[in-house]
Amino acid sequence: MPALAVADALRASGADVSFLGAEGRPEAELVPAGGYEIDLLRVEGLDRSSPARAARAATLAGRAVPAARRALRRRRADAVMGGGGYVAGPAGLAALSLRLPLVLTEADRRLGLANRLLARRARRVCLAFPIPGLVGERYLVTGRPVPAAVGAAYPSAARRRFRIAARDRCLLVFGGSQGARSINEAALEAFAGPEPRHFHVLHVAGHRDYGFARDRLAASDPDRYTLLAYEPTLADPLAACDLVLARAGGSVFELAAAAKPAVLVPYPHAAAGHQHANAAWMADAGAAVVVEDSDLSAELLRRIVSELLADPGRLERMAAAARSLARPEAADRIAQEILAAIEPHADGGG
Repeated sequence: MPALAVADALRASGADVSFLGAEGRPEAELVPAGGYEIDLLRVEGLDRSSPARAARAATLAGRAVPAARRALRRRRADAVMGGGGYVAGPAGLAALSLRLPLVLTEADRRLGLANRLLARRARRVCLAFPIPGLVGERYLVTGRPVPAAVGAAYPSAARRRFRIAARDRCLLVFGGSQGARSINEAALEAFAGPEPRHFHVLHVAGHRDYGFARDRLAASDPDRYTLLAYEPTLADPLAACDLVLARAGGSVFELAAAAKPAVLVPYPHAAAGHQHANAAWMADAGAAVVVEDSDLSAELLRRIVSELLADPGRLERMAAAARSLARPEAADRIAQEILAAIEPHADGGG
């Protein structure tokens, strides 16, 4: 989604944009849905816990480099942006082998593996957060791009779409495209039971967990509870809600852009603890309450959510704090860096 936001900014500047992506990953559907062409490479994530799977991933990555090079030549690329994901390493190496300007983006509080390997040869590394030790002209803190729709969605239209009464407060629950099992289970236990509840729940369970969540709801048939499997963009769900319950991945920038208070449950196994760092960023500003995954329970959720939704003044202060963290110019800023890298390099390419 951040890469699509940058692509939209580039297209608005008159550039032609296409994508390199991984077979079987979300970009294979999201990119065409966003109106862009994509070349798919056969790559896998590096599983450090299994030497055999790690070796397989490394082999596929090596084979993907010439495939990426062919795609870049066919597209007559003038520059390449590394947006993360499994394809970032092979695509970046292909760009460097063709002497194309490479601009990297990093969404977390530390450089991922591909970015660590490529950063010293990139024209610019655009960071979502300041990272200790990464200073100088090569590194630029831009924030993380978010889709323009996140700041443009209308709450009244979004609430009508999800059949949320105008007078009701709304809690949005989500955990990524596949879902967050501990959050899904705790939310269902807390809010889909017989206990009275005075607010609407909009729950995006994710593809993996949707089936069990649907069965759980069918057994209790709660009032004012909307269950969805997946939403390609959080624009409407964020516009419709008053409070968010979620993990603390890159979506914290979307919460900031939409000025939404949050209860954040960092994924405990996230690389280098980056979700805890993201959650602390929101909490230190006053925009979020942080709950450890090991402490998560239905009883605790009921208490925290009920207290927050019953305190409009606190919600307003948290929303203002979230808004102060937003970087709405991030996509445009990164697009400018890419276009600036092309200018001295372009020789009539596309």
